Amino acid sequence: MVSTIHWTEMNTPRSARWHSESATPPPGRVIGADDRMKADAAHRLACEGTALLWQGDFHNARQLLQAMDRRIGRKPSRRGGSPAESFHLHRRARGHRARVLGRLLVLLEDGYCLNLRRAPDVRQACTEAYGPPSEPMAVSLTELLGVIGAHQWRTKGVEVPALDARIHPHYGVFSPVRGEYVDLIARAPLPAPAAQRTGRRTAFDLGTGTGVLAAVLARRGIDHVVATDISTRALACARENVRRLHFTGRIDIVGPGLFPEGRADLVVCNPPWIPARPTSAVEQGVYDPGSSMLHSFLDGLTAHLEPGGEGWLILSDLAERLGLRTRGELLAGIEAAGLRVVDRTDARPRHPRARDTADPLHAARATEVTSLWRLAGA
Repeated sequence: MVSTIHWTEMNTPRSARWHSESATPPPGRVIGADDRMKADAAHRLACEGTALLWQGDFHNARQLLQAMDRRIGRKPSRRGGSPAESFHLHRRARGHRARVLGRLLVLLEDGYCLNLRRAPDVRQACTEAYGPPSEPMAVSLTELLGVIGAHQWRTKGVEVPALDARIHPHYGVFSPVRGEYVDLIARAPLPAPAAQRTGRRTAFDLGTGTGVLAAVLARRGIDHVVATDISTRALACARENVRRLHFTGRIDIVGPGLFPEGRADLVVCNPPWIPARPTSAVEQGVYDPGSSMLHSFLDGLTAHLEPGGEGWLILSDLAERLGLRTRGELLAGIEAAGLRVVDRTDARPRHPRARDTADPLHAARATEVTSLWRLAGA
């Protein structure tokens, strides 16, 4: 079902298709706004549920968005009595911020043209994110800025030292900006190949995203890697990166799905680390409701391992430090799946948020440990 927004422009009723990557429903009330709109008024209207369709200068719209954000920030975030409560309050505050700022809208007209003064050319960025253009559509300015930023990352790429190359993430695909989990995969000892006579190793990379871990495994000498994902965006992204890195003869990208058919000497999975509901496409790389992907990996692993093979689980303990999952629950899940822990290698966080003392979750982030769990059949 196509959602639509309606507004009046110069006493003429107008409408446009509504699009939201976070599945936000279309606003019920939309009014026009331009450079005369004051930040206090914009913040008040947005808090009341009124959306503002911007018709002024693009750079002024960005400044207005920043001014609205400052007004939201005047109310300090509450800290809970426990890490889990602090996490849920933090998520609630972020949700409120996203809803309010998401009510400043722009109209993408024919061919994704943004007809605002001093507006950048967003046609390529929008085509990459949304596909070929069709009819005009309205989106939030915050979403459009995310689309523009994703296009810049896709063009520039992310340097991955373990590959001595760049990975180019697509919009809505988790970017490998945190290098510790990649380095863990690059250093862990590879299991012996089941095909002793040929010496060929095979590997599955489940939830491949950009394809970065599949590429690291191929660079380490794995002869055949099958990479999967449930996201069609991720599959397209991984295929593009595999082509860029000249691994098309050794890496197959298949899906959508979790496990491919057959068995492998090594099965790698880097599931989302936080058992909570994502609110947008890009958050699906971080939040995993009920740890469903984690449990699906554990429960299906033995049926997809060659004799003597290993499963490598990459998992942060941030959920444990936030009180969202216990170490005992993780170990019980491993045991219930008929698995044993061969070894575990840990890495400390290097990302800037681990040093951000203003972050409500700083205590948990500063002590977070990312681990590679080497698992085998019990």
